Amino acid sequence: MLIILAFIILFHAVSAVLLLVATIHNAWWVVSPPGGAVIYSDLWYSCNSTCFPVEKSHTADAAYLQAIQATMILSTILCCMAFFVFILQLFRLKQGERFVFTATIQLLASLCVMIAVAIYTTEKDSFHVASLSNGSYGPSYILAWVSFPMTLVSGLMYLVLRKRK
Repeated sequence: MLIILAFIILFHAVSAVLLLVATIHNAWWVVSPPGGAVIYSDLWYSCNSTCFPVEKSHTADAAYLQAIQATMILSTILCCMAFFVFILQLFRLKQGERFVFTATIQLLASLCVMIAVAIYTTEKDSFHVASLSNGSYGPSYILAWVSFPMTLVSGLMYLVLRKRK
């Protein structure tokens, strides 16, 4: 039982770290112009040697970008909150009960990640300037997609899991 508990805690911690890195790191979109410096773009900034804000990110025209920012931050917060709720429930639940509240929070985190990455996938051409349009998805975008099934599986694990002695 202790090994399963350690695996669940490790799996959840890895999910939270992936979400945090995907949200913070500036490589959702990568452009490698021939003979030029690599440009990284994320949800807030575009950077090569210096960083500048994503154009029109603060306007109503880029509401989808703000939705991506909000749902990624919310998913990270929910994932961390689910971890603390799991620890609390580990000591407070009676024997045989399920971790339904933790599962619900973790599944909401998974839903937020999926929404954010789906919006980014469909709207990526709308908020990149013309010079950044010939890029490709970066490692943070891939980490966000990887964290989606991890948080989903983690939430389903909590749903199935029962407290034992």
